[in-house]
Amino acid sequence: MPEGPSIVILREEAAGFVGRTIEHASGNSKAVDFAALAGQPVVALRSWGKHFLIQLPDLALRIHLMMFGSYRINERKETAPRLSIGFTDGEELNFYACSVKTLPPDLDAQYDWRVDLMSDQWDPELALQKLRAAPDMLVCDAVLSQDIFAGAGNIFKNEVLFRIRVHPLSTLGALPEDKLRELVHEMRVYAFDFLRWKKAYVLRQHWEAHTRQICPRCLIPFHRAHLGRTHRRSFYCIQCQRLYEPAPLTPTRSRSRPRSQRTPPAS
Repeated sequence: MPEGPSIVILREEAAGFVGRTIEHASGNSKAVDFAALAGQPVVALRSWGKHFLIQLPDLALRIHLMMFGSYRINERKETAPRLSIGFTDGEELNFYACSVKTLPPDLDAQYDWRVDLMSDQWDPELALQKLRAAPDMLVCDAVLSQDIFAGAGNIFKNEVLFRIRVHPLSTLGALPEDKLRELVHEMRVYAFDFLRWKKAYVLRQHWEAHTRQICPRCLIPFHRAHLGRTHRRSFYCIQCQRLYEPAPLTPTRSRSRPRSQRTPPAS
């Protein structure tokens, strides 16, 4: 599944279509009125997390590439596109095996850009507030929450938790405050590391944990499991990634009240 930095790359590659008018549109999506797109200019191309957004005067299109989606600019695949947008001179933007939805045109009213890891409006304090508000959540689920870290995916999860030496089954409430802050900081840092390496076609070369066999710090095999509510693949080291668990509840022993405070027997 393409993660946030990959959608930023799509947005940058398609930037030349901003301001141009759609000549025709087609595809096999049942959620789009293709005839209504013709004649509309592209007001803006935006991204939020894993969503690619095409803003038009009367509506907006939301493209989510899901697990196996892809796109082509000024070329086509042999398979039928979910959405094909054509401009003058034969230029076009094609999307395959993805989800396409129509939204109202005012995207600022629908998206909170403060939770998008790639946005200039990213707010780390808001992320911290949301993490503190969910003490029972597993950190492996928190990293994948698009309400907290829009754009993060499974690569983020494995790489960032390895960077900060936190076991994926740790609970948020058990993490010390400095670890929570380190998590938020490294999520933002890794987002732009990902973007830089992806543009240079060297992303896989920089993976330290994701899909790896051996921990580069401890030189022992990584554990691999499908963890958390999302049940996504996790790669982690049980030696250098600490498991933070809630402190066990200490049973309280009832105390007898002093004789002077006991209820006297009924007469």
